[in-house]
Amino acid sequence: MSGGQSYYEFYRGSSIGTALTDALDELITQGDIPPQLAMRVLQQFDKSLTECLQKGVKNKTTVKGHLATYRLCDDVWTFVIKDPQFKMEGVGAGAETVTAPKIKIVACKSGDAPEGKKSGAKSNDFA
Repeated sequence: MSGGQSYYEFYRGSSIGTALTDALDELITQGDIPPQLAMRVLQQFDKSLTECLQKGVKNKTTVKGHLATYRLCDDVWTFVIKDPQFKMEGVGAGAETVTAPKIKIVACKSGDAPEGKKSGAKSNDFA
């Protein structure tokens, strides 16, 4: 990785991250690639997915629901929201609404956010 910057690994828990991890494990088990290469692939996955979401997502989404729990630990906010409703602006002809029984949102400080910033976080302050 360039500049020694590290990226959060929580996208590895997504369906695409799990599929990638399973495929890499199989390749290691078969002796097709060394474990060091698999780690480099996962690091590139972390970097690429983060950059893609930061640069490629342009739509604004509003979330309303019942905040069940929240936590701040090591500059990482975790929110559990019950019965959330997502209103996505700019989708098709109008706004689209999506619901779910429960969601977990993890918000991490991005590398370009100011160090001393404690409040007033904006959408680009977290990845």
